[in-house]
Amino acid sequence: MSQYFVESPKHCAKKELNLGKFRYKKLFYFLSAFVFPFLSFILLIWLILRPSKPDFSLKETNVYQLNLSSGSHLLNSSIQLSLFAKNPNKKVGIYYDELQVYAAYKGQQITTYTSLPPFYQDHEDSNLLSASLVGTGLPVAQSFGYEVGRDQTAGRLVLNLKVIGKLRWKVGTWVSGKYRFNVNCVAIMAFGPAIPTGPLTSKQGALCSTTI
Repeated sequence: MSQYFVESPKHCAKKELNLGKFRYKKLFYFLSAFVFPFLSFILLIWLILRPSKPDFSLKETNVYQLNLSSGSHLLNSSIQLSLFAKNPNKKVGIYYDELQVYAAYKGQQITTYTSLPPFYQDHEDSNLLSASLVGTGLPVAQSFGYEVGRDQTAGRLVLNLKVIGKLRWKVGTWVSGKYRFNVNCVAIMAFGPAIPTGPLTSKQGALCSTTI
C-alpha cells in the first residue's frame, strides 16, 4: 500500500519564509564580504586625500560693447575674457563636464551663457580658458544707464565674470559623481569721462572665488 504525505498550506508557507530568509542572508554576507569593504576603502582614500577645489584667476577682460538700444532698456554687449583654471591637488584629477560663462553688472546678467568644451585636468595642472560673451537686446533695469553713468564719473567700471558648471574628482581609476560649482571673478577697469576709442580692458589678474 502506498502512502501519500500531503503538506498543509501552513507548512508550505513556512518553507518559503525560510527560503526567503536564506536568500537575504546570502545577500547580506555578499555585501559584507565585498561591497561594504570596497566602499569603506574608497571613503578612506577620499578622507585621506580630501581634494581641494580648483583655483580660478582672471587673466584679461576686454569690453567692446556695453550700450542700450535707443529709447529702450534693452542692452547690447560684447565682452572677451580669458582666465586660468588650476588643479591644486597632487593626487586628484578633475573632470570638468559642464562649463558656462556669463557676465553680470550690479547683479544683472548682461550677456547670455557661453558654453566651454569639457576637459580633464591632471594633478597640479593649469589650463587657459577663453570665452566670447555677447548679449543682444537683453532687458535690464531702468536704472542701468544711470548706474553706468555714475561709474563713468567715478572713473572705473566693475563687472562680475561668472562660471557655473559640474565637475568630477578622479582618484586612480575611481571617478566620483558630479558636483556643481560656481566661480565669481571681479574685473575692474578704467572708465574715464571721455568716450574710449578702444575696448575697456582689465589685466589685473585677480583671484576668483570658487564654491562647490
